[in-house]
Amino acid sequence: MSYFFTSESVSEGHPDKLADQISDSILDNFLAFDPKSKVACETLVTTGKSIIAGEVKSNVNIDVEKIVRETINKVGYTKEEYKFTGNTCDVNNFLHQQSEDINRGVERLINEDQGAGDQGIMFGYATDETENFIPLALDLSHKILIELSILRKQSSQIKYLRPDSKSQVTIQYDENGVPMNIDTIVVSTQHDPFEKDDDKMLDKINDDIKNILIPRIREKESSRVKSLFNNEITYHINPTGRFVIGGPHGDAGLTGRKIVVDTYGGKGAHGGGAFSGKDPSKVDRSAAYAARHIAKNLVAAGIAKEILVQVSYAIGVSIPTSININSFGTSKINLSDSEIAQKILKIFDMRPYSIEKRLKLRNPIYFETASYGHMGRKPMKILKSFKLPNGEKYEKEVELFTWEKLDYVEQIRKEFY
Repeated sequence: MSYFFTSESVSEGHPDKLADQISDSILDNFLAFDPKSKVACETLVTTGKSIIAGEVKSNVNIDVEKIVRETINKVGYTKEEYKFTGNTCDVNNFLHQQSEDINRGVERLINEDQGAGDQGIMFGYATDETENFIPLALDLSHKILIELSILRKQSSQIKYLRPDSKSQVTIQYDENGVPMNIDTIVVSTQHDPFEKDDDKMLDKINDDIKNILIPRIREKESSRVKSLFNNEITYHINPTGRFVIGGPHGDAGLTGRKIVVDTYGGKGAHGGGAFSGKDPSKVDRSAAYAARHIAKNLVAAGIAKEILVQVSYAIGVSIPTSININSFGTSKINLSDSEIAQKILKIFDMRPYSIEKRLKLRNPIYFETASYGHMGRKPMKILKSFKLPNGEKYEKEVELFTWEKLDYVEQIRKEFY
């Protein structure tokens, strides 16, 4: 029998994602000037206020307030009618020193013995149903909002858009798990009150989403995905009929509340630990990236059509307590999932320090992860610059999304074939 699967995404202007971006901006500034910094930064945004809290161990002092304001403005909260702007909101900084009890379990005289920053379970997932190895429903949900953000910033075709928006896509699959068609698309976008009549305003938004936004999405897709778009798609565009009040004024935002959006859209699994604001000694983040790196390279190497990798740690201990592989019966080789897991441990060193080194995680690379998903992104090099209150500057080319590189495919094939 056929079945349906749904995933959602939220824009960079969604209050939870704004909080994530603030936390990761602060993290990036610490790592730029002190790569050994230990950071666990949480952000709350609400009407007229940004509250920053958490623990830090670093050799540098950064201007937290300036970073918060610049990040809010960069996302697009610059107009007084939004009831929240980077220039006018209160910024309350409650960051304090990291607990020595935690730090003593992490740092070691020998780098390779570095302990995990916490206990927990982390998952990495990959599927061959898209070119970037993430579930199709999530991939399209992200792309809808990325394109909507481009339209908002261009201000040429759709001029009334505000920063806060959400999307949701439902895919119908056949009995073999192959996408048949797109069943439902939901788009809710914050907007200016550009008409007195709400019905007339909603008609305009509906028309623009269906006739401007969706064709731009479809045009960029492969022929296979293009064929899934048809005239039978059910659309829900701003289902409440009006979405003027939004962002932190409409709903408080918190770091770490969109972990399913950040990962696999509800497919695979999630260990529960959020990413943003955490330096890579926190295995919630680094081991989740490493597990994704393994899963993606396994699927790309042809080991299985779908792979879920679970890894677990004890706080202060460098060696993972377990690693588990689930190929969901899609394995293409004559090995059990347990045997695949044992081979993986020969290829990938999963000690926290080794993960940091392999994926270059001690660089200021995290702001870019904080919206539109941490997984399925394109690895790239960009130039980033930062400035301390004392005038010291940092400028360096850094590599983003290293865990998305297909750099172990050949090594995996040699080991498995």
